[in-house]
Amino acid sequence: MTKRFFTHLVTPAAALGLFLFTAACTVNPATGEQSFTAFMSPAEEIRVGREQHPKILEEFGGVYQNPDLTRYVGSIGQLLARTSETPGLNFTFTVLNSPVINAFATPGGFVYVTRGLLALADNEAELAGVMAHEIGHVVARHSAQRYSQAVAANLGVTLLGVLTNTPGIGRVAGLGANLYLSSYSREQEFEADMLGVRYLSRAGFSPHAMSAFLGKLRANGALQQRLKGEEGRDPATSLLATHPRTAERVERAIASAGLARVTDPIVARDIYLNKINGMLYGDDPEQGFIKGRDFIHPELGFRFRVPPGFRLSNSAQAVTALGPNGARILFDSAERRDGEPMLYYLTSRWADFLQDTEAIDVNGMQAATGHAQSNAREGTMDVRLLAIAFDTRTIFRFIFVAPVNDARNLSLEFRRTTYSFRRLRRGEAASILPRRLKIIRTEPGDSLRSLAEKMPFEDFRLERFQVLNGFAPGQQPAPGQLIKIIAD
Repeated sequence: MTKRFFTHLVTPAAALGLFLFTAACTVNPATGEQSFTAFMSPAEEIRVGREQHPKILEEFGGVYQNPDLTRYVGSIGQLLARTSETPGLNFTFTVLNSPVINAFATPGGFVYVTRGLLALADNEAELAGVMAHEIGHVVARHSAQRYSQAVAANLGVTLLGVLTNTPGIGRVAGLGANLYLSSYSREQEFEADMLGVRYLSRAGFSPHAMSAFLGKLRANGALQQRLKGEEGRDPATSLLATHPRTAERVERAIASAGLARVTDPIVARDIYLNKINGMLYGDDPEQGFIKGRDFIHPELGFRFRVPPGFRLSNSAQAVTALGPNGARILFDSAERRDGEPMLYYLTSRWADFLQDTEAIDVNGMQAATGHAQSNAREGTMDVRLLAIAFDTRTIFRFIFVAPVNDARNLSLEFRRTTYSFRRLRRGEAASILPRRLKIIRTEPGDSLRSLAEKMPFEDFRLERFQVLNGFAPGQQPAPGQLIKIIAD
């Protein structure tokens, strides 16, 4: 009796699973393989892509406002898309106003590249390689596969909850944009590479441009780890983190694709470099930007300087400065209520555990500070909090963190950072210009070192120049060659 009871319950689940994973599988015309996309039709992919588009723009700084560059990047994307197995799909190509090196696609043909990626690429073929790979993900319907698998798994868990009378077992977090931006499987990446090199070849580009750019991503990732003092760790950038690929795997995809050799492949290096000449580099002034040890926000009208040996980074959530031995500075903002005193805010609304709290004045602005100790991964840390009343509605906040053994030595430097915070003087904001990518032509006698000295960085100038231009160690530029530098 018991056996018949469970058989009666399990059979519908088995039938549902059999239906979902057999009847709902379709053959993709690009790959020739069956794929499970039961819960997202092509029309649904387009709807989802349109729905996610404004969210993507909001998260990644919006569209980079350069119509000529937008048209140029779009023309390369449309050329590649026309060679795909879905030429009727209305692809949309967007340049995002983000310094992060990234590219991705969402369902329905929405493909995104950042201006950070455009700065690292050295020619049209390398950019085409990135875009062809993303088009491959769209044509293979990888997002639809992942979504359908996630929904099917959720249905299975929900059904199990119903059958076993376990309330809540079927609850799953929302399947939003994160599903489309998370890492693909190794098989999906290989499939996107197979399709991408196919489209590159059909459009007249060398498929090897795809692996060449991956080498630059690796070099840039290693440099970023050096800049952070984290040499030896995984040098994956954001793009490599979401697209786990290697140049060797791309070359294997090229060999597996069985492509005819492209004679006289398109490179278009000079055209490409002229198109990105003058492009914004690094942070957008609207989000504030970094110049050496200074963080400057022309739009909000303030600036401050971090101690020597600290390296600044800027994000939508906070400004961070990382120092030696786990020392760090965090800077963000909070809402001020009804002109409240800073000492009240510090002790009542922000942190009620501080010691030695006091009200201070920071360049004519009401402020308050206090400190405490906290256990962290690096050991016991001394923590100092600082709140500054910038205006009647805005509080700017610093958190200074240092190992207890270094706290005495860093105390003076943190104090200097505190009193470096000031409002920009009248006319000062207009005179502070962001960094831009500049294309120059080398002259006889130019060397890597002499060209790198033109870069407005305090350290690693040569290494930054080599990565930006794809130069191998010891390689020298040819006279009359176009190269990229960063200029204020």
